[in-house]
Amino acid sequence: MSGFDAQITFCYTRDLDTTAEFYESVLGLPLVLDQGGCRIYRAASGAYLGFCEKEKTARPEGVILTLVTEHVDGWHERLKAAGVEFEKAPALNPEYKIYHCFLKDPNGYVIEIQRFEDPRWPTA
Repeated sequence: MSGFDAQITFCYTRDLDTTAEFYESVLGLPLVLDQGGCRIYRAASGAYLGFCEKEKTARPEGVILTLVTEHVDGWHERLKAAGVEFEKAPALNPEYKIYHCFLKDPNGYVIEIQRFEDPRWPTA
C-alpha cells in the first residue's frame, strides 16, 4: 500500500446550481460525478474539486481534504498505529456510495480517506 489514487478538495455552497454553472460553463471543468447534493469536477489528472450543498452535508464548516484509495482500512490501521486519532472510523455511507473515515491534521483540517463504491466514479 503506497500513495493515493486521487485527491478531492470538498467545499461547501449554499447554491449548488449557481456553483455548478460557474465551474462547468465558465471554467469548463468536466463534471465527473453528480451525487445529488454534491458534484465533483476534474481539475487535473487525479485532482478534483467537489462542491456540496451546505444543508445536505454532515460537516457544514470549512473544507474537507479527501484522499481516494482502495485501501481505506489499511490506511486507518497504519495511521492509528502511528498515534493518529480518528473522528470517525471506516464506515459505509450508503447515500453517497462511499466507504470512508475522518481524521484531523495538526492544523485542524479535516481529512477524509475514502473509497468510491459508486461504479460511475472513474478508476483511471
